[in-house]
Amino acid sequence: MITATKPPRFLIIQTAFIGDVILATALLEQLHEARPDAILDVLVRQGNESLLANHPFLTDVLVWQKKGTKYRDLWRLLRTVRERKYDAVLNLQRYGTMGLLTAFSGAKVTIGFTKNPFARFFTHQVDHRFEPGVHEVDRNAGMLPVLGIAEPPRHRPKLYPSVADYTAVKGYQSQSYVCMAPMSVWFTKQYPTERWVELIKSLPKNLTIYLLGAPTDMAACEILKTLSERAEVVNLAGKLSLLKSAALQQGAVMNYVNDSAPLHLCSAMNAPTTAIFCSTVPEFGFGPLADVSRVVQTPELLDCKPCNLHGRKACPLGHFKCAWGIRVEELAQLDL
Repeated sequence: MITATKPPRFLIIQTAFIGDVILATALLEQLHEARPDAILDVLVRQGNESLLANHPFLTDVLVWQKKGTKYRDLWRLLRTVRERKYDAVLNLQRYGTMGLLTAFSGAKVTIGFTKNPFARFFTHQVDHRFEPGVHEVDRNAGMLPVLGIAEPPRHRPKLYPSVADYTAVKGYQSQSYVCMAPMSVWFTKQYPTERWVELIKSLPKNLTIYLLGAPTDMAACEILKTLSERAEVVNLAGKLSLLKSAALQQGAVMNYVNDSAPLHLCSAMNAPTTAIFCSTVPEFGFGPLADVSRVVQTPELLDCKPCNLHGRKACPLGHFKCAWGIRVEELAQLDL
C-alpha cells in the first residue's frame, strides 16, 4: 500500500503490442480517478508511443528501443527508472525482460503477474486468469488493491486524439460511412479476403467504406477495393496515424474489425464495433468494450476453436472453418 504524503510516482509497463498498450490505458484512467495527484509514467516499446500522445494524465512516456539494441537499451532504461525512485512499478507484461527491469527498478512496490518468470522477485504477484467474463482490463485492474485502491467497476481504455487529428479526418466525414480493418498479423485471426469482398458488396450503397490498416496493409486493401467493384470504397491503409484512425472510427456507423488492434481502438473511442472472431474467442478477455458492440463467430461448434491464444500463420487442420463459417448475412445487418 502506498501511503506517502507527497504525490506518489507510478510506472506502468506494457511493452507488448499495440492492442495491449491501448487496453493498458484503462488502468491509467483508474489510477488517475483514485489518485489524481499521482505522477504517472508509462513504458512502451518503440513504435507504440504515438498512441499516448496528448494523454492528459501522463507525465512521461519511456520508450524501449527493442529492435537492434534490445539489451543495451534495457540498461539505459534501468538507470532511468532507478534514478526516478518510483513508489510503485506495475508491470503488465508477462515476459522475462520487463520482469528483470521491474525486479531491479528500486521501486518501493513492484507488482506483476505470477506468469512472469521473475515474479518471485516482485514485492507483490497477481494472478492472470483466462476465465469467461474476465477482460484484460479486469486482469490489469487486479493490481490496484496492492496500492490500497479498491478495484473499481470495469473502465474502458481511452485514447485522446488531438484537435489536429480530428481536423485531418473531417473531410472523410461528410456522409455516413463504415470503417473496415480487414488485416491482421495472424492469418487465422483474419476474415478471408473473399468474405470481406462479399460484405462490402452487401452493405447499403449510401455508405462510404474506408479501409484502414498499416502501410504494410496497403496492397491487400487495394485488392479488396478492386475486387469489390464499388466506387464508394476508399483505401486509407497506411495514410492515417493510429490516433487519426481512432478519430475516424469514432464517427463511423459501424466498424468491422478482426480480433486485433483496431478492435481495441474502437473500445478506446467507444465506437460502434462488429468484432469478427475466427480462430480465437472473446473468452480470452480481448473482446469489444464499446457501448454499441457485438461479436460475430461461426455458429458451428468446432473442437479445434480456439486453436491457440494469439492466432497462427495458417490453419493447422487446413480447413479454416472458424472463419469460413462466419456468415456475411449476419455481419451485414446494420441498425441504421
